[in-house]
Amino acid sequence: MKIGLGSDHNAFEMKEAIKEYIKELGHEVYDYGCADSCSEIDYPEVAFQVASDINANKIERGILVCGTGIGVAIAAGKVPGIRAALCHDVYSAERAQKSNNAQVLTMGAKVIGIELAKAVVKTYLESEFTGGNSGRKIQQISDREQEFLKGASV
Repeated sequence: MKIGLGSDHNAFEMKEAIKEYIKELGHEVYDYGCADSCSEIDYPEVAFQVASDINANKIERGILVCGTGIGVAIAAGKVPGIRAALCHDVYSAERAQKSNNAQVLTMGAKVIGIELAKAVVKTYLESEFTGGNSGRKIQQISDREQEFLKGASV
């Protein structure tokens, strides 16, 4: 699977550890930055690019990390069609994919440790959307999003 990975400077070390772990799991990693731990970077542009590349089918899923995971979740979720899920435990990571078909997983480097983050990532990447009742709910979200977008363009 092609995975887009990005962070701000607050989560550089976690991003680097996750990058190596994703490769160990046999996936392709596309690193969207931050390039080093010394360069301060604002996370919105990283999140927007990962989410946009998912929509463009350049990558299949995204993993974003900042200090709390909240900011990158909000930013990625602003890209139409993207569902970003903040997860700090394996159950939430599983449900993010199985029930919510979240294309983006977000985490906070100041909230969880690297080993737990790896477990969350592994669970997320191994989970698949199951559809069923969840499919109906995801369709409702997508339909309403389109209605909001139409209203915004008027």
